[in-house]
Order: sequence, then structure tokens, then C-alpha cells
Amino acid sequence: MSSTSYYSPPAFAFSVSIASGSSPSMSVDAAFQEISGIDPKVEVEEETEGATNSYVHQLPGVTKHSNLVLKRGYVTQGSALAQWAAQTVGSDLTTPIETKVLNVFLLGPGDKVLVTWTFANAWPVKWEIGTLDANNTSTVLTQTLEIAYTTVTSVNAPVPD
Repeated sequence: MSSTSYYSPPAFAFSVSIASGSSPSMSVDAAFQEISGIDPKVEVEEETEGATNSYVHQLPGVTKHSNLVLKRGYVTQGSALAQWAAQTVGSDLTTPIETKVLNVFLLGPGDKVLVTWTFANAWPVKWEIGTLDANNTSTVLTQTLEIAYTTVTSVNAPVPD
């Protein structure tokens, strides 16, 4: 480990990229102001043993997580994520839902990637446009994209010597 002091990275420097399940090329769509839902957890199943009343066995169950939620100012220009959401959420489901791989990158100084979270088999389940309010002239119109996924993995960047 390096002799320099460690500082926790800021939570405001991040980017998002998407890729088709069959294509390795990625499209960066980095204009998000908030990301939440990175919260995998293992359900615990409790089992009692015979007449033992002093404790309960806690066994690992299935891994669950919330949906990934991406929030940003409304984008009026082309966006790969917005097009994907429109094809899925606005669809009549006559064509199959296209799952993608999403990567969320936590960035450090000089936009160096510190952590990468990879979301497999991701697909949009909700696309919400914020409230239009003529009485509030200081608020930016937002859009929120909620994404279901099967698994999330994280990889930390190697620590320099």
C-alpha cells in the first residue's frame, strides 16, 4: 500500500455508458446528475433447529437489488439512453425488449476511472419526465430513467504503488 494518505472519492464525478449485449462498442451518456439503486443485498432465511430456543440459524438466500435509477436534466438532443428507453417503455412489445450492459464509472482526478459498476441484462422499466410548472422559473426540467437488471459487479481500479 502507498505511504500517501487516502481520501475518499467525491460522489459527484461519474459517467454512464451503454452497450448492446452483442456489441463490445460503448456509447458514453454522461450528463446525469444523480444515480441510485446500486444496492445488492442477500436475503436471509431463518431456520430453527429442533427444540433449540437459544438461537436461529441465518442462511443466505437469493440476492436482490433495487432498480438502477438515473436522473438528469431533460435532453432535447439525441441520446442513446433516451432512444433505448423509448423503444422499450413506449413499446407495444411486438418486438423483443433489447437488454444492454450498462457501466457506471466513478471518476477521480483527471477523469481517471476509480470504480466500474457493470449492470448485466439491463432494460428500462420506467421513464419519467419531471413536473412542468409555470410558477417555478428556477427549476430545470428533469427526466428519470429506471432500469431493471439481473446482476451488478464492481471492479476497483488498481492502487498505484
